Amino acid sequence: MKKIKKNYYLLTFFFFLAVFASAQSKKWTLEECVNYALKNNISIKQSEIDTLSAEVERKAALGNFLPNLNANYGHSWNVGLNQNITTGLLQNQTTQFSSVGLSSNVAIYNGLQNQNKMRRAKLSMLASQYQLSKMKDDISLNVANAFLTILFNKENLKVQNEQLINDEKQLKRADELVKVGSVPRGDLLDMKATVASDKQKVVVAENNLLLSKLSLAQLLQLDDFQSFDIADDNYTPEQSNVMAQSPEVIIEKAKAERAELKIAKANLEIAEKDLKIAKGAYQPSLVGFYAFDTRVSYAETVVGVTPNLEDPTRVIGFVEGTNLNVLQPNFIPVKGSAPPIVDQLSDNKGHNFGVQLSVPVFNGFSARNNVERSKLTLERSKIAYSEQELALERNVYTAFTDAKGALNTYESAVSSLESRQEAFNYAKEKYNVGMMNAFDYNQSQTLLTTAQSEVIRAKYDYIFKQKVVEFYFGIPIINKQ
Repeated sequence: MKKIKKNYYLLTFFFFLAVFASAQSKKWTLEECVNYALKNNISIKQSEIDTLSAEVERKAALGNFLPNLNANYGHSWNVGLNQNITTGLLQNQTTQFSSVGLSSNVAIYNGLQNQNKMRRAKLSMLASQYQLSKMKDDISLNVANAFLTILFNKENLKVQNEQLINDEKQLKRADELVKVGSVPRGDLLDMKATVASDKQKVVVAENNLLLSKLSLAQLLQLDDFQSFDIADDNYTPEQSNVMAQSPEVIIEKAKAERAELKIAKANLEIAEKDLKIAKGAYQPSLVGFYAFDTRVSYAETVVGVTPNLEDPTRVIGFVEGTNLNVLQPNFIPVKGSAPPIVDQLSDNKGHNFGVQLSVPVFNGFSARNNVERSKLTLERSKIAYSEQELALERNVYTAFTDAKGALNTYESAVSSLESRQEAFNYAKEKYNVGMMNAFDYNQSQTLLTTAQSEVIRAKYDYIFKQKVVEFYFGIPIINKQ
């Protein structure tokens, strides 16, 4: 039994160890990075909240078309001088009353303001959706740029490490040649300086790689950036079909696809609706209303009369000419409890309904000033739309030109690397037979390393700038979920 339990613990330990090792060795792909950012980025979450807020405003605009309904209830105590229902005299007493009612009104016409507010709310919701789409595009592009930066730093670190390994071999060889007197001691000192410089370059490359990983991890809102790493994907700088298009074609496609122009257009239409809403205040408004109310009294009531035996009659006048008194039987009111509440609610109910027309005559220039403000806002929106159109055209031309230039730079860097490689191979042959000193050899090797780094930098610069052009053409980095 103890042996089985021990084996169980060992299996459990190795299971969690494997899970931990798997978590530590996870390498993120570009698609995983982009999808994670789209789900967790703070700016995107804020934009999603703005979209939900626009939906609430749309519901509020819809509610303007519906009648309102309010219920009210009140209970009061009247303490002090009140009329006694049996004597008709005022005397100090306490009476209680309850009242209940319903009221409703609905806008029949108000200068089409409700209709325009509803259209404005729909436009605001559409604009917020465009803004969210733009935010996702920007985040995707930033993630792709950070991802490619890490790949560049990884390849650059490999180049620097290879340079260090080669120079350390040459240092070892130079040390052996110095001992046998084949080369001067100065060559050994040059190689030592070169190796020290290589180590410094490796440290710089490692720091750049760490910082680029940190940048992407922060963009993804990751806490554990120390263990964060990406997959070593091999991106080849293949020319996209989009680059075969003319800038004018890409611009027309961008105008139809990009969210920036859609946002500006939606804001322009919102400003137009705001102007119509403001002008609606010039027109009369018609409101229909209805009210129902009833009340309950808790005071005693007169339910009948009985003859006053102590004072059966009373004089109410006299006969003219004879001066004979005119007598009337004297009665005493008979008091009873208040009627049932249900009966009182039914007996005391009342209805009030009708329409109310309001015609604006003078409101301290409030309506006119609102119209003027809306006109100015509309003019600003028109200018903003025109500016966005020009900015989009300028950005497309710039991105297209940058991508073309990046391709030329990459091709030149590749050609330069081939030449540097041949020059280094020749220098290596001369150095091996003692026809070149260590300093000149190190210079040739440094130029080769620089050319290798430049090819890597130019490659990823071209890949990213081509992605920017594809973005304007409506091609996403990945298929969005």
